[in-house]
Amino acid sequence: MAEPDYGDGDCDELIKPKKLINPVKTSRNHQDLQRELMMNHKRGLAPLNKPELQKVLEQRKRDQALKQQREEQEAHKRSDLEMELFKRQQKLEQLELEQQKCEEEQENTPEFVKMKSSLRRMRQEVEPREHCP
Repeated sequence: MAEPDYGDGDCDELIKPKKLINPVKTSRNHQDLQRELMMNHKRGLAPLNKPELQKVLEQRKRDQALKQQREEQEAHKRSDLEMELFKRQQKLEQLELEQQKCEEEQENTPEFVKMKSSLRRMRQEVEPREHCP
């Protein structure tokens, strides 16, 4: 789009357009802040105060990291106890399985084998009594 040709001052009757004023840039606070930023930039200093949002986000990140670290420490403390309990539980389960296997084997064995083993036990009990008068 072509720019309008306003002329070089041929007609004084025409109204010349003015640049709109930005209320933010004209405010005193904005000017002071801009001046301070420019001075810090010339000196090579970063702004000393961080924005509030950035401070809050960093604080949350730190809190979250601390919370996670505490949870890991608690899990590590509990893990020693849990490991010992787990070992004991496995030993008990193993003993129970062995007992069940023995019982199943005894149930599956024929009657004459059971009688023979009981006779051996009785004989072993009787023999020591005979040797000791």
